[in-house]
Amino acid sequence: MSQLTVVVGSPSGLHARPASLFVQAAARQPVKVTVGRDGQAPVDARSLLSVLALGAKHGESLVLAAEGDGAQAAIEELAALVARDLDAKE
Repeated sequence: MSQLTVVVGSPSGLHARPASLFVQAAARQPVKVTVGRDGQAPVDARSLLSVLALGAKHGESLVLAAEGDGAQAAIEELAALVARDLDAKE
């Protein structure tokens, strides 16, 4: 199993828009990815309600995990997304 810890980069945390972008990216992955806080049960990264329920705030650490072919690439891509400021204007 591949696992990676990442710090939430969006100033508003992993809420509405950032969570939606994260869930959409997770749904595109070839493997099931889970996300959670240390010490808590992980949730399916493809579930918007589950990701929102984490209540992840700016600067908090999340653990991404996946298993199977492409797992490492999947969690690295999602970790890069979580670490960015997804609320910033592009």
